[in-house]
Order: sequence, then C-alpha cells, then structure tokens
Amino acid sequence: MVGSRTATALVVGAASLAASVLLYYHTGSLLFFLVVPFVPFLFSDRKPETGRGEKPVFECSRCDFSTRNPDFEYCPYDGSRLYER
Repeated sequence: MVGSRTATALVVGAASLAASVLLYYHTGSLLFFLVVPFVPFLFSDRKPETGRGEKPVFECSRCDFSTRNPDFEYCPYDGSRLYER
C-alpha cells in the first residue's frame, strides 16, 4: 500500500500536469511545463536550514561530541554536562 504522503504527492503531481496540459491547449505555450514543477517550492512552509526551524545543538566542553537530541544531558564519553550552543 502506498503511504499517505506518496499518494498526496502523486495526486498533486497528476493535477499539476493536467493543469499544464489544459493551459498548453488554450495558450499554445510550453512555459507552463517549466513553471509548474516549481510551484510546490513557492508555497512550502519549510523552515530555513539556519534559524528557528532547527533544534538546538548540545555540545560537550571537553570533547567534540555534539547532538540535537534533548534526551542527552551528559556526554557519553567523559560524563561532563552538555551545554546548548
């Protein structure tokens, strides 16, 4: 069985392709075939890589250990407390 995200992506992809074909039929321009694949990126609600969308990084002051998992309070290598960067 296909997952819900995959099914949604397939339905939206088919609908955008159908819209492109209809626009091509009415206008005679292939421009819409180039624009439609980028429409999901324009309306996505993804957070940027740097900024408020990321989880904080916890680092050890004695070694190079770092993690984004808030369950780690202490370094697994030397037992020192992790600090948020």
